[in-house]
Amino acid sequence: MKQWKVIATAGVVAAFVATLGATVTDLGPWYQNLQKPAWKPPDWLFGPAWTLIFALAALSAATAWRDSTARIQRDWIIILFCANGAFNVLWSLLFFRAQRPDWALLEVVLLWGSIVFLIVYLSRFSKPAAWLVAPYLVWVSFAAALNWSVVQLNGPFT
Repeated sequence: MKQWKVIATAGVVAAFVATLGATVTDLGPWYQNLQKPAWKPPDWLFGPAWTLIFALAALSAATAWRDSTARIQRDWIIILFCANGAFNVLWSLLFFRAQRPDWALLEVVLLWGSIVFLIVYLSRFSKPAAWLVAPYLVWVSFAAALNWSVVQLNGPFT
């Protein structure tokens, strides 16, 4: 596949996952009434942060695709990024739609693990692709700590 097609495909898929996640994120009264730690960033920062993370993830996928040498590597790139996208959207569904930050806190372990797995797998044949995912891991680690604080400040949830 031509490099521009790989980049375009990765970009479209990343935009789809980002849009899906944004669609299920509801910052309405339930969220506004949650107690949040003083160190929580302002809500407006999350959009640009996620935009950057998804752009870097798309670039990572395209870079890994380019640097891979076997079809099985490319298949795994697709599988791992798709699984990660599913875990990303599932977290938003649990936290915002189901209004269960406690369940989202359990699920964030899967999301975090999927990012670690991506970094480890991609680093085998594309160090640049692996490094492009590193900010995502940092952000999700921060989000997990924020999620933990929300559960501690507001639980139990029913």
